[in-house]
Amino acid sequence: MANQDYISRTPPPKKPAKRRGKPAPKKSAKNSNGVSLKAKLISLLIVILIAAFAYGLWSLKTDPSTKTPLSKPTKVEAAPTSKAKELPKPPKEIWTYVKDLENQDIEVGEYKVEDKGPYQMQCGSFRSQDQADTLKARIAFAGIESQVRTAKGSSGTWYKVVLGPYKRKREAEKDKHILRRKSNNINGCQIWGWR
Repeated sequence: MANQDYISRTPPPKKPAKRRGKPAPKKSAKNSNGVSLKAKLISLLIVILIAAFAYGLWSLKTDPSTKTPLSKPTKVEAAPTSKAKELPKPPKEIWTYVKDLENQDIEVGEYKVEDKGPYQMQCGSFRSQDQADTLKARIAFAGIESQVRTAKGSSGTWYKVVLGPYKRKREAEKDKHILRRKSNNINGCQIWGWR
């Protein structure tokens, strides 16, 4: 038997396996280096565009018409006319309120703002001394000083938690807003004149 050289022989080409129902996938056109034809065309187009842009810039740089500065347009002077220098006379005014205001006397009245007096704020009225002291303590934690007053009436003794006196109502409202905040949660305070 003769010796056969199996190594130097090229193997026969493989046939693709046939799939039932589906066609075989198409291979993209690739070069021997593995780069597709589409990628090569795109890169060639980019190189051409860059070269054209560079050539356009170079031609603008070397063109003699772009090196000379633009000349300023000369002003066309119109022939002087006497009407252009004169302004028209202002029209006669129909209204006389401007002159009336110049001659009118201003009455200066003396207005006096009356202060309605000191104010107080009452935040609660209770039957028991303990409830009034508890509210007084809550108000003290808010940083405001209050006092408990005793009032005797036909229905019995009432203990009122009162803040004040305030010179202005705005000061009482400021403290009222401080007590209404979520951290303090003291609602129902009323502002009255001091008695």
